[in-house]
Amino acid sequence: MTAPPRPLGERERFVAFAFAAADMLLEADEQGTVIFATGAVRVRLGRTPESLIGQPVEAVVASGDQPALRAALAMVASRGRLEPTTIRLADAKATPFVISGLSLDLPGHAPRVCLSLAPPPVPLTPVSELPGPGAQLRAAEGRLRRAAAGGPPGPDRLGLIEIRGEVPPELLASINKLLGGQGGCHATEASPGRFSVMPGAGGTLPDLSTMPIALEAMLPNQGLGRSVRVQSIPLSIDGLSPMQAARALRHCLSVFATGGTLAVREHGFGDGLSGFVSDVGQRSQALRKALLDRRFHLDYQPIFSLADGALHHYEALMRPDRGILGPKSGPGEFVNLAEMVGLTEELDLAVLDEAIRATPLLGAGQRIAVNISGLSMQSETFRTSLLAALDGVPAASRRLMVELTESAEIEQEAAARDTMLALRERGIPICLDDFGAGAAAFRYLKSFPVDFVKVDGSFVQAAVKHERDRSFVAAMVDLSLAVGAQVIAEFIETEQHARVMKELGVRFGQGFHLGRPGPIRANGMGAARRQGAKESWG
Repeated sequence: MTAPPRPLGERERFVAFAFAAADMLLEADEQGTVIFATGAVRVRLGRTPESLIGQPVEAVVASGDQPALRAALAMVASRGRLEPTTIRLADAKATPFVISGLSLDLPGHAPRVCLSLAPPPVPLTPVSELPGPGAQLRAAEGRLRRAAAGGPPGPDRLGLIEIRGEVPPELLASINKLLGGQGGCHATEASPGRFSVMPGAGGTLPDLSTMPIALEAMLPNQGLGRSVRVQSIPLSIDGLSPMQAARALRHCLSVFATGGTLAVREHGFGDGLSGFVSDVGQRSQALRKALLDRRFHLDYQPIFSLADGALHHYEALMRPDRGILGPKSGPGEFVNLAEMVGLTEELDLAVLDEAIRATPLLGAGQRIAVNISGLSMQSETFRTSLLAALDGVPAASRRLMVELTESAEIEQEAAARDTMLALRERGIPICLDDFGAGAAAFRYLKSFPVDFVKVDGSFVQAAVKHERDRSFVAAMVDLSLAVGAQVIAEFIETEQHARVMKELGVRFGQGFHLGRPGPIRANGMGAARRQGAKESWG
């Protein structure tokens, strides 16, 4: 008998556990019957998680291991746990796996067993890439917000290290260990050759003056003109609101990632976050005028079906004119500064207006996806302006999508949900952007009406290199499909990316291998896919 569907809130809890410790997660009743399944079931066993519900747990393991598993499960009730046990999966290769579990006796629920399945532990391979700055940034923003609101002190300084010249991938792990091993600091690679270091809770940033010598000693071929630059940025938040502090830090790291330490000084961060914010008035006026004068244009990147190569929709990408905020400023800095000075709503409305103007160029059934910040989505003032703009051109609603970006966390979820529901009433689908990159992504999937989920590109890149990362993507796909959302993968840069994502159940793809950003010509034939992408479909 099939168990009734469980609330997504419980699913979210178990998926989080699966991401942390397992490829697959099963929940079974006292009789050993599966009542919940999630994770990489599709990839590992070639079937959907739902197909396991109502089946005995031993159905997931090879027939020769089933008696031993049944005996082990019979002991869980008395022991309270199933110690890690090696089994073979019921797949064509009888893949070795480790199964472990806990007995759960929750108030109001019948006793059950939660089982996790993961590949057996293997020696760690050398790290070839450092994690991106997202986790570090979110943790630092949270600490700055709490400090600005009267809580515990936040990080005292931000360390920036720039290595000019190519850094061999095999040295990244050693560099990370050197940078992060200083007083509990957390290091991350903001962009190739550029590293940011943040002290952990209760820690302080060490003296960076010795870093150039230590790093240069690690790097080969020093005669090629390589040099190391370091910079320490004060993170004093005197006189700043929590939002100002968090946004200033985000902007600082964005500037560093694109322009290095020289750009950080050029943008006014030499005196710290407070110094930058005090000097931001002139920049905000330039940005406001740029929005009024429409000193930007939109490029449109196509999103294709990975099954047959059909063009599904475009994403509108904002491209500011050069020199508005400085000689090296780019779209990321433009957007970050707009958020920091309170112009996010004006920016989102301006981009929407330009996208509406482009909708007559679309082919049959095609749409344009417009990014809307979480800050705008939860604003009642923005909602009024947004709906007025859409109702002024009713035909445009049938040609638009909205991507909810997580550049700023949504605090007024009820207000944001009202905006999304109003959009869907007008036939506009909602896409959750950068799924997996932000801490709030799973909460948003649970709380908001979502039609599409876009997997963050870092997961796509990692999935072609490591089997465990493929399992992460597979779990994201299964969770998204469980709530009725189709999945888009970004950063499809090779035929291998497209093939792996298709195998994992991802329906749509976006990336240079499929199509580069550009203008839309008549009948939606602009921003054409690259010739090499034809190999992705067959």
